[in-house]
Amino acid sequence: MATMKDVARLAGVSTSTVSHVINNNRYVSENVKKRVNTAIDELNYAPSALARSLKIKQTKTIGMLVTTSDNSFYSEVVRGVERSCYERGYSLILCNTEGNITRMARSMETLLQKRVDGLLIMCSETPRPSGDVLRRYPLIPMVIMDWAPFDSNNDIIKDNSLKGGEIATRYLIDKGFRKIACITGPQDKTSARQRLAGYRKAMHNAGVDIPAGYEIYSDFEFAGGLSSMKQLLQLPVPPEAVFAGNDAMAIGAYQALYQMGLSVPADISIIGYDDIAIAPYLLPPLTTIHQPKDELGKLAIDTLLYRMDNPESEPKELVLTPKLVERGSVANR
Repeated sequence: MATMKDVARLAGVSTSTVSHVINNNRYVSENVKKRVNTAIDELNYAPSALARSLKIKQTKTIGMLVTTSDNSFYSEVVRGVERSCYERGYSLILCNTEGNITRMARSMETLLQKRVDGLLIMCSETPRPSGDVLRRYPLIPMVIMDWAPFDSNNDIIKDNSLKGGEIATRYLIDKGFRKIACITGPQDKTSARQRLAGYRKAMHNAGVDIPAGYEIYSDFEFAGGLSSMKQLLQLPVPPEAVFAGNDAMAIGAYQALYQMGLSVPADISIIGYDDIAIAPYLLPPLTTIHQPKDELGKLAIDTLLYRMDNPESEPKELVLTPKLVERGSVANR
């Protein structure tokens, strides 16, 4: 494999001149440029990205940890992150943690050893890993998307899940429903706890009781929504409406009703959370709480790049505002 020295020797110039031609960072005469470029073509020389990154102490890469899931919410956020990286001249290295703490720690170690310029973390494994890995790399800029898993100060971007849960439940109440159930996510996840708290708050403020069995603890996945809806249908008094803690569980609930010969919203109304890409294409289209996934990706990259340029600035906590998207899955009572 040809080196910069080989190019310099063939072109009859110094290696620094070759570097100036490649990087276009200093004046070089057209005649010399032509000789250098001819030598590059003849030798099929490719500049070393690793050598350049070591010299300028920057790799132009961002690392991202994300949890695998059947829920397309995560892939939609990753798409927004990747697009924002591309627009800003960065590459994205994505590591799937598979929901495993050990794999998460190993993936993080790998990313940091590859000298990524910054790190995005969007995964919800528990128990929370220790900060031992980060303490070995104390200067790495990092942005947490949703919760802060380490005992250190980092920029955090989170959804206002309490408000979102309250908006969703209040919408059902305003539609005339009183028998409202909640299929919530796992309670070791902050977003799940907050969405459940929002449901309870809206029910309490409206003076609506929550019967026994109307709160189902699930897993944020399609299958969890299906099994949870089946549990609700077996109650002596099934609910008239259901707030699902995310769209994946709402879709599972649709399937449970279909299997029982029931329909949405004629028999039971459903509202979801996240507004994933498939939500408008369900039958009927799913009423849900919108999370700005592309905006989340852009905000994460912008926040990380700012942290990279301003390492001494105070950590920020940015909260996204959830919004109701009305479609066809909630009836009027």
